[in-house]
Amino acid sequence: MKRNSLMTLVLGALLASGCAPKLIDSELARYTSDANGFDTHSFFYDTGAEVVVFDAQFTEAEAQKVLATIKAKTSNPIRYVVLTHPNPDKFNGAAVFQREGARVVASEATAAAIPAVHAYKKYYFTKVAGMFTDDTYPRQATVDVTFKDSFTLPLEGGAEVELKVLQHPGVTTTQTVAYLPRRKALVVGDLVHFRAHAWLEGGLREGKAVPDLDSWKAALDELATWKGATVYGGRGGSAPVETVIAEQKQYLDTMRALVSTYATELGDRKAQLCGDEAGPHHEALTQRAAQAFPQYALPYMVQYSVYGLVNQLACGG
Repeated sequence: MKRNSLMTLVLGALLASGCAPKLIDSELARYTSDANGFDTHSFFYDTGAEVVVFDAQFTEAEAQKVLATIKAKTSNPIRYVVLTHPNPDKFNGAAVFQREGARVVASEATAAAIPAVHAYKKYYFTKVAGMFTDDTYPRQATVDVTFKDSFTLPLEGGAEVELKVLQHPGVTTTQTVAYLPRRKALVVGDLVHFRAHAWLEGGLREGKAVPDLDSWKAALDELATWKGATVYGGRGGSAPVETVIAEQKQYLDTMRALVSTYATELGDRKAQLCGDEAGPHHEALTQRAAQAFPQYALPYMVQYSVYGLVNQLACGG
């Protein structure tokens, strides 16, 4: 069978399964998981000689779908997988690409954070949520190439991917962004959820998930360095960098005020936010977030992550 015919068949299967890529242009494309993978974007950049993937998905099964999507689009080898930050929906699927010969690239800070995050999340998903067993949860990801502050991937054919660790953490304890000069594209992981609800759990610090919205906003301000770029976040749509900075900061400010106001309204019942009775309050906060941002996608992100912000603002944690 000719390759073009094979590609047509594979793309047809991907379309039928809801896993077709979003073609941003001839070089940059996006795969998005379903809700079981937290609606996570993986971007991939075909330079014409090789492919760079940004973020590896929550499970190896989802990573395999990304791999199939890439192979349906190009025969160029996958050279690198860049991890934008240490959350499991970014690194759990990394081994799939390593088996294809790709090298996983992450900052020193991200690589150092992976073991503790992996253990924390594995415990939750196996012992609390019961979604996996110890045997079925993905193995801890390994990183092949690390860098401290900045790094330019050595690519063929004159293409460039410039990696930069931001001075401030964002959605987690450290944040790497990737700039593609030829596309004026800035890939930023979950630092940005453009017109989608954000993951508010926070980064893992001394065994606890602690959000830092002020640092998150400062990290967003750092994106202004890439004036004229289009930002591609971990969820939601893409937009010019200036628009992204303003809207994401407004969202964070609104969510902080929303949680604080809700806690105050509870009065003597505020302690319910901090114990076994918190679930219904998280649902109420999700409804308020949806009302505050009626055009935003993925309100379930608030439901499952707002506990971090609640603990910080209402529970002294």
